[in-house]
Amino acid sequence: MPKLLYNVSDKPPVGRVFIFALQQLLAILAATIAVPAIVGNDMSQSAALFGAGVGTLVYLCFTRFKSPVFLGSSFAFLGSMASAFAGAVSMEAGYLGLLIGAILAGLVYVVIAIIVKFAGVRWINKVMPAVVIGPTVAIIGLSLAGNAVGDLYPSAEGAPYRYICLICGLVTMFVTMSVSVFAKRFLRAIPFIIGILAGYLCALMFTGIGYMENSDSLKLIDFSIFKDMQWVPDFTFLKAFKGYNDFESAKEFFEYFGTIAVAYIPVAFVCFAEHIADHKNLSTVIDKDLLEDPGLTNTLLGDGVGSMAGAVFGGCPNTTYGESVGCVAISRNASVITILVTALLCIGLSFVAPFVTFLATIPACVMGGVCIVLYGFIAVSGLKMIQGLDLGDNRNLFVVSVILICGVGGLVVSFGKVTITEVACALILGIVTNLICNIGRKRDVFDEETGVPEDIESEEDSNDEDNYY
Repeated sequence: MPKLLYNVSDKPPVGRVFIFALQQLLAILAATIAVPAIVGNDMSQSAALFGAGVGTLVYLCFTRFKSPVFLGSSFAFLGSMASAFAGAVSMEAGYLGLLIGAILAGLVYVVIAIIVKFAGVRWINKVMPAVVIGPTVAIIGLSLAGNAVGDLYPSAEGAPYRYICLICGLVTMFVTMSVSVFAKRFLRAIPFIIGILAGYLCALMFTGIGYMENSDSLKLIDFSIFKDMQWVPDFTFLKAFKGYNDFESAKEFFEYFGTIAVAYIPVAFVCFAEHIADHKNLSTVIDKDLLEDPGLTNTLLGDGVGSMAGAVFGGCPNTTYGESVGCVAISRNASVITILVTALLCIGLSFVAPFVTFLATIPACVMGGVCIVLYGFIAVSGLKMIQGLDLGDNRNLFVVSVILICGVGGLVVSFGKVTITEVACALILGIVTNLICNIGRKRDVFDEETGVPEDIESEEDSNDEDNYY
């Protein structure tokens, strides 16, 4: 990993901090506001942005400003959020369901944090060593690849439109890469801002031609959304408090509560595994084990309580963002001050309707070009975790193979309203495979660098080998 320009505790110059923060905002923006857009039911994108900022501030406080990552709307809870509205007696009751679900999910994190407080983190290295976490991190990036490519080259009919999207996305991608590789010190720290600006200007040029030629296929930027700007965020709790009165009886409410619990709690356990993977990944970027300092207990509490706080305002449970980790790694700026300013920017800018609307006009193909770089980094950083492993040892080979194939193959298992994502399925099967493959090992001796069991055979194994040969 290249040397960081700014380490976690470093304080970049004030002017640069705001530019770095804007870059972080652009990196997490598309996914953060996409969740309320997908769920629908008049959920506010501005409120989701506000909630992400609040959740990140809570996370930073719990982690004592030692973990430079941003919390944004979690895609893992899309099905849970949809069920909150589907089972509600009214839309306001649905908002109450969002709030209850986020609190329940956050409490899962709090309970796990308490367990970790007393049990420590050594068991995590045993259950989820590098041979498991590495390919799982890679799957997190690879599972998002379809989204990036779909934005870059949409499947909508009309060849000219698709090729124009491809051109704008590739301009964004190559400018981002070029700046990161060839630019001087400061510009190299803001490749995403420059790349997105280049892609936006390219899309703006085609949009201008589209208006002149009256061709809708060339209009990549939709300026009509400025007509319906939301000037004040529509906070979740304002509607949620009204929702309780829509239930005719306490029995009806508790039945709905049970539905929400079943939809949210299992997903929270799945997200715990992704929480570990994200922080392991970030640890390799900043060359410091975050599970030890500030400690897994604090990162879990920050994630859980931050998710609850964010949902109060935006309705969306939050989670640590791989896009944020990728931005930290590629820009080589791990300053936690940047994350703090990003959170404050999200809170402040959520009330500036023209700016939020302008950000929403950035074409999906432009963000697709950026996301290819971001998601690609996540995938590669996971693979780098297994660089030092002996893949000639079938015990390691089988674990990595199972995780990669199940993850890339898209293994998704559903139980009613609960869906276990491909990342979670791959991780669970990887853990089971690793435990099975290492049943014969008599002692748990772990390599401090890789976190995997050292290849120590029992006396019986050695005798069997001698007899075999």
